[in-house]
Amino acid sequence: MLKYEITHRDGLARTGIIHTPHGDIHTPAFVGAATRATVKALTMKEMNELGSQAILANTYHLILRPGTELIKEAGGLAEFSSWHKPTFTDSGGFQIFSLPNVKITEKGVKFKSHIDGANFEITPESSMQAQWAIGADIHMAFDHLAKSESYEDMKEAMDRTHCWLSRCVAEHQRLAKSVTSAGLAENPQFLYAVVQGGTFNDLRAESAKYCATQPVDGFGIGGVFTADGMDEMLKTVNSILPEDKPRHLLGMGQEPVDLFIGAEFGCDTFDCVGPTRMARNGSLYTKDGRINIKNAKYTHDFTPLEKDCACECCKNYNKAYLHHLFKTDEITAKVLASIHNEYFVVHTTDQIRKSLQNGTFQDYKKEFLNRYYHK
Repeated sequence: MLKYEITHRDGLARTGIIHTPHGDIHTPAFVGAATRATVKALTMKEMNELGSQAILANTYHLILRPGTELIKEAGGLAEFSSWHKPTFTDSGGFQIFSLPNVKITEKGVKFKSHIDGANFEITPESSMQAQWAIGADIHMAFDHLAKSESYEDMKEAMDRTHCWLSRCVAEHQRLAKSVTSAGLAENPQFLYAVVQGGTFNDLRAESAKYCATQPVDGFGIGGVFTADGMDEMLKTVNSILPEDKPRHLLGMGQEPVDLFIGAEFGCDTFDCVGPTRMARNGSLYTKDGRINIKNAKYTHDFTPLEKDCACECCKNYNKAYLHHLFKTDEITAKVLASIHNEYFVVHTTDQIRKSLQNGTFQDYKKEFLNRYYHK
């Protein structure tokens, strides 16, 4: 089993260490969204230097390109991408169920590639096989994204997710046994169940109870898109899930409040494409809220984005230069902005961890959020 040790508790909030074959993750931690085995606009060296502890790649996108067998041939995700710290893969279920004309059966999902229209089918078993080929330290079980926010659709998606989870577990165990018997298991791989249920706390409780009975190494919490009601939902879910296993809040972290609520109510890791996506469009984090660096008022502003920020962008460049890069559509604009935004969320989460450890979390939360959201 994946080793997770709790180092500090404060209600549902905790700090801890997830021990993986590629190193430790000190939690709470923000995980870089390396969708296609890369964090957009950033090299792995830059990710390492800005302080990222782990990355998460997307199985759907890697199945399409370059193909999971090629990644396996390269030695797995770490070798393929030159990221030698902990790695996650999500199942790609969110992306698949977002495609048009998806055909869903109890067996799995049939869909067409968004790239060339080629036909694909993914089942719980083939999702596990693909993720084992990619070779990340931690995998997410293949789950069903509801087609609407209605109670009926949420329950249907949850029930199918539970059915598929048992098949994911069986295939995961089969693959683990097969590589072990062949003497190939140098780096063990671990499986997280995914808790579903949308905004309905009774479904969330039912899903958490079911997932808690499964022989998995941790839990992803899926289907969360805004912070509205997230505190009550996480309180429900994380009061049920086993305390001795890690919990990952899937796709959340674009808004700083996501990180504070997630950590306060028992989540250990987070991932989101939002910080670098916003950066590529000129939307940059500061402690006083987001700014649009493309605005004319920054044309003659020769101060850094943040005076006390230690990222490469803030240490070496000013707002006027960034404004110029964006207005002239230079690639460097996206690189520097992405470095800053990723650094901001990684180190905000680091500060949350430190505040939990020294008993100042509520003060830090109030001070940060009041300043950021101008309350």
